[in-house]
Amino acid sequence: MIHPSYNELYEAINKDRDHDDPLLSSRYSVCTATARRAEQIIRGQETFASPKCDKPLSIAIEEIYTGKVKVLSEEEALAMKEAEEE
Repeated sequence: MIHPSYNELYEAINKDRDHDDPLLSSRYSVCTATARRAEQIIRGQETFASPKCDKPLSIAIEEIYTGKVKVLSEEEALAMKEAEEE
C-alpha cells in the first residue's frame, strides 16, 4: 500500500479549508496537483522533502503531504502571479 493514502493526502491538502468548501474535491484534482508538482521537479525546481525514493512523483506527494508545498486555488495562483509581475 502506498503511503500516504489518497484520503490522507486529501485531508492534508484541505486541512486549513472549510469542509463545505474544499480546495480539491476529487481524486482527479489531487492527482493533477501532484502531477503538476512532479513536472516542476523534473524541470529542475528545488525540492523541499527528502523522501525514501528519488522519483519525482514520490517527492511531490511527500512535499504536499508534509505541507512543504502548498496547493493553491486558481484565484490564489493568479493573484500570486500578478504580484510577481509588479
